Amino acid sequence: MRDPNPLPAPLGDAPFTVYEAVDAGVTPGRLRFRELRVPSRGVRIPSTGEPLDRLKLVRPYMVVTPFSAASHTTAFVLWGLPGYLPNRDDERIHISRPDTMAIPRRRGVVGHVGQFFSDEVVNLGGLLITTPARTWLDCSRKMSINELTVVADHLLRIPRPEFDARTEPHATLEELADMLDRHKGTPGIRKARLALEQARVGADSAPETRLRLALENAGLPEPELNVPAELRPGVVRQPDLAYPEHKVAVEYDGDGHSEAAQVIRDIAREEDFSRGGWTLVRISKRHMVNDARPAVAKVRTALVSRGWVPK
Repeated sequence: MRDPNPLPAPLGDAPFTVYEAVDAGVTPGRLRFRELRVPSRGVRIPSTGEPLDRLKLVRPYMVVTPFSAASHTTAFVLWGLPGYLPNRDDERIHISRPDTMAIPRRRGVVGHVGQFFSDEVVNLGGLLITTPARTWLDCSRKMSINELTVVADHLLRIPRPEFDARTEPHATLEELADMLDRHKGTPGIRKARLALEQARVGADSAPETRLRLALENAGLPEPELNVPAELRPGVVRQPDLAYPEHKVAVEYDGDGHSEAAQVIRDIAREEDFSRGGWTLVRISKRHMVNDARPAVAKVRTALVSRGWVPK
C-alpha cells in the first residue's frame, strides 16, 4: 500500500473530527488509511508515536456532540483535582448535556444529563468543561466523605504567587454551599454536605488535609492551617498545621524533602522551631499508613508533652 499523503496542519498532530478533515480538504479515501484510529464515529486519532494530550483527546468528542461539556471523571482528571476517585484511569470520556436533551450515546463515551447553570461550565483551552466546583459535586456519588473533603480543601485553597498561575481560589465556602443548594436531590449530595462541613481554608496539599482529618477524628484539637508563627523577633515560620497554644507545629514532608538542598532547609527550619521554644513534629508518607495512626500517635505525644490533656 502506498504511503498516505500528509494531513494538513494541525490535523496530523492531534485528534480531529471527520467534519474538520473534510473542511480542510481531506478526501474520504485518505481518512480510511490505517494510521488513523477510529475510537468513535466521526472521530479520528492520528498515530504520532507521542503520548496524547488529554485535553486534545477529549475535544473532538465535544465537537461531534453539540451542547455538551466534559464532566465527571473526565473533568476531574483535566482539572488535576486531588482525592481518590474510583476508576479515574478509565479512558472512557464523560460528557454531560442539559436534561432537556438526549443523553449522549457513542462508543468510548459515558453520557450524562443534568441541570446546568451558566456559571457551571467554562472554556478550558477551547474545550467546554464543568467547573471544578460542579465537577466536585458530580463526582461526590463515587467518593468517600474524607476524599471529597480533600477536593473541597483544594478548591478553597488560596493560591500562592510563587507556586500558582492563578490569583483566586477555585471556589469559596459560600459558592460551594450555593452549588449544593442549587442541586438538591443530586446523588451524593449528602456526602458533599458533610465534606463541606469538614472543609477548611488553608491546606496546601491533599496529604495535609488527610492528616488534619485523621488528627480530628482521633479526638485531637483542630489545628490551625498554614498560619505564620513568630518564633522570635525577625524569625517567622509557617507550619502546615499548628497548635500555637501548646507551641506544637506539624509539617508533612513530601517526596521532595529527600533532596539535599531541601534537607538543609528542613534542618534550619527545625532549629528555628527549637530555639523558639516550639516542638516540631515531622510526618511523612510512612506515618500515614493504617489510617494515619502512626502520625496521630506522634502528634498526640507532642501535645501531651506540652501540657495538653485529652478529654
